[in-house]
Amino acid sequence: MQPEPQVNILLADDEPENLTALEAVLEGLGQNLVKASSGEDVLRHLLYQDFAVILLDVQMPKLDGFETATLIRQRSRSHHTPIIFLTAFSTNDSLIFKGYSLGAVDYLFKPIDPVVLSSKVSVFVDLYRKTLEVQRQGLELAAINTELRQSEERFRTLSACSPVGIFLTDVAGRCTYANPRCQEICGFNLQDSSRQGWLDFVHPEDQERAIANWLTHLQNGQEYSDEFRLQRQGTTCWVHLRSSPMLSNVNTLVGHVGTLEDITERKQAESARTQIIQEQAARQEAETTNRLKDEFLAVLSHELRTPLNSILGWSRLLLTKNFDAEMVHRALETIERNAKSQADLVEDILDVSLIIQGKLRLQLQSVDLIQLIETMLDSLQPSLESKLIQVETDLDPAATTVVGDAGRLRQILRNLLSNAIKFSLEESKIKVRLAKQQEEESSLAQIQIVDSGIGINSEFLPYVFDRFRQADSSTTRSYSGLGLGLAIVRHLTELHGGTVQAESAGEGKGATFTVLLPLLKQET
Repeated sequence: MQPEPQVNILLADDEPENLTALEAVLEGLGQNLVKASSGEDVLRHLLYQDFAVILLDVQMPKLDGFETATLIRQRSRSHHTPIIFLTAFSTNDSLIFKGYSLGAVDYLFKPIDPVVLSSKVSVFVDLYRKTLEVQRQGLELAAINTELRQSEERFRTLSACSPVGIFLTDVAGRCTYANPRCQEICGFNLQDSSRQGWLDFVHPEDQERAIANWLTHLQNGQEYSDEFRLQRQGTTCWVHLRSSPMLSNVNTLVGHVGTLEDITERKQAESARTQIIQEQAARQEAETTNRLKDEFLAVLSHELRTPLNSILGWSRLLLTKNFDAEMVHRALETIERNAKSQADLVEDILDVSLIIQGKLRLQLQSVDLIQLIETMLDSLQPSLESKLIQVETDLDPAATTVVGDAGRLRQILRNLLSNAIKFSLEESKIKVRLAKQQEEESSLAQIQIVDSGIGINSEFLPYVFDRFRQADSSTTRSYSGLGLGLAIVRHLTELHGGTVQAESAGEGKGATFTVLLPLLKQET
């Protein structure tokens, strides 16, 4: 602790030896002893210093002790300063009475008892210190009160003029204060309300959610933010409510403070903006669909014309020229191949038409996937051999039986394998895997066809199963086809209760197509 500051004690006597004696007695108090040898000296010291007590000799030249005391009392600053008269005339009652009438607090008669003098002065030193402390505390209290009044006035002004609603609640969430703007937004008067505040005005459609969130906020003591509608006098408005817990100096919850902001205009602007965005998106989607259909029709025209030109060309040659048996055989093979290609295109178009109309139906039966895969690979053997492609199979007998349409499952496999062959490089490898996969309570057959061909661009990968969508839809593209095969695969797979997924690390890095189909449940 820091030592208490010294206080001033004024010693007044015209005899130097008396001053020395007084100083010797009082120096043990550890205070600042100021000496004066005349009444004039006393008054001069009082101009610059305040004193806890004044020891004033009655018999002094020029201004005696009484005259000096009179002048001391005339100054407002020293009006209440304690004065102890020092005198050798102990029997003169009139002098004593005069001293007390001038405001003396005590008389000490010479010779002075050092113990008595020291104890009396100590009392006034303590009293002076306590008086200073009371004054200091009074000034602090006055400053605090002034600041509090200013703070309250600022709060009242801010609350009254705030563009957002402000409210206070107790610990239970009952409204204890709401500024004019809050009452205006909600359309209520705090004095006439049920003390629930904004809770009474939540729109019925938002009431359950908003009140549940608010009660959770009260229980958890966390910050709260929510948007909902209020219903007031037949009108509806959107509000944004924020609230935070109020804590005391000892970190105890004493209530909540919140703000309520009318965001109706913002919500209306957001709704209008959302509608515009949706309209733009719908228009863009329609334009994209129309563009894709136009591109598809151009590709369709090209794909139909190409085999037709070959058929017509060879037919005309057979009718106008005499070929040997080998050339005739080659011409007929070409005509047959292109006719079959054209028939496949027509079949895909018809399938897509049935899919769009929702008329595609399955003939369900038990299907052996291993047998189906092996049969399909056998039928595609000429295409595999023409490009010197090797097929590596890994077929799990535990995943062989599913319930489905054998013809449509064959179509799924043919489309996926044909794609793998078409987009694989010569002398490459295709892997065909069949495995059992367990998902929660269901067992699935997983068919994977992995090629090391041209791969799929990452930007096109999300659209690989869309109808009328091709990575290259120009009529000069490197690979033929309408781009309907994978769309048909996805729809047929989903009709069987399964899923299909495409994966690729990028262009030139091959692709993996995974089909998941529910396995036939084995009776136990």
